[in-house]
Amino acid sequence: MTTTTRHAVLPRLKMNKVPEVTLYFWIIKVLCTTVGETAADYLNDTVGLGLTWTALVMSVGLVAALVWQFRLRTYVAGVYWVSVVLISIVGTLITDELTDGLGVPLAITTAVFTVVLAATFAAWYAAERTLSIHTILTTRREGFYWAAVLFTFALGTAAGDLVAERLNLGYPLSVVLFGALIAVVAGARAVVGVNAVAAFWIAYILTRPLGASIGDYLSQARNDGGLGLGTTVTSAIFLSVICALVVYLTLSRRDRTSVEQA
Repeated sequence: MTTTTRHAVLPRLKMNKVPEVTLYFWIIKVLCTTVGETAADYLNDTVGLGLTWTALVMSVGLVAALVWQFRLRTYVAGVYWVSVVLISIVGTLITDELTDGLGVPLAITTAVFTVVLAATFAAWYAAERTLSIHTILTTRREGFYWAAVLFTFALGTAAGDLVAERLNLGYPLSVVLFGALIAVVAGARAVVGVNAVAAFWIAYILTRPLGASIGDYLSQARNDGGLGLGTTVTSAIFLSVICALVVYLTLSRRDRTSVEQA
C-alpha cells in the first residue's frame, strides 16, 4: 500500500464548531445569561437607549459576531462566547420588546416561542437526523444550532418571567427553583438514562431564567428584593469572569473537540 493510499483511507479529523460540554461550558453559559439580563437593563434604562434602540444596536453586534463565527473553520473560544453573550442579550430583548413594548402577555410569548423552538428542532432533525451539538461541522448545522440557541434565550426569558409573575417567588427562591429543576434534569440523565440530547436542551433553556434570577438578585435595589449592586457593577463582574474563563480555555484548549470524518 502506498503512502498516498494509506492517507486516503485514514479518517480525517474535523473540529467541531462548538465547545465540549464540560463544567466550564455550563458556568460560562449561566454567566452569559446573567449578562444578557443585566446588560439589556443597563443599556435600556441606565444608558437610556430604550428597548427598540437597544435591540437594534445589539442585533447589529450579534450579526457581526455570527458572521465572524460562521467564517471560522474551527471553534474559537473568544468568538463563540462573544456570540453567546450577544445572543443572550438579543434573545432577552426580543421577549422584552414583545411584552413590555407591545403588551403581548407572557403566556402568549411563552407559547409562541415554545412552538417556534419546537419547529426549529423539527426542521433541524428532518435535515440532519440529529440534534446533537457534538457534530456541528457544516454551515447548515451551525445555522440550525444558532437559531435554536436564540429561541432558547427568548423562551427562557418569557417562561422565567411568567413563572416569576405567577408565583411571585422573589429572586432568591427563583434561583433555588430553577437550580433545582436543572438538578432534576441532570439526575434524570444520570440515574434514569434520559436521552442526552433532550437533557442538554432542557437544561440549556432552564439556565436562562436561572441566570436572569441571579442577575436580578444582585443588581436590583434592596427595596425590590435584590442586593443593590446595580446593572453596571453586576455586568462588569460577570463579564470579567467570562473573559477570565475564556482566556483560560483559549490557552488550555480543554474544551476543543474533533470528530472523525471517513
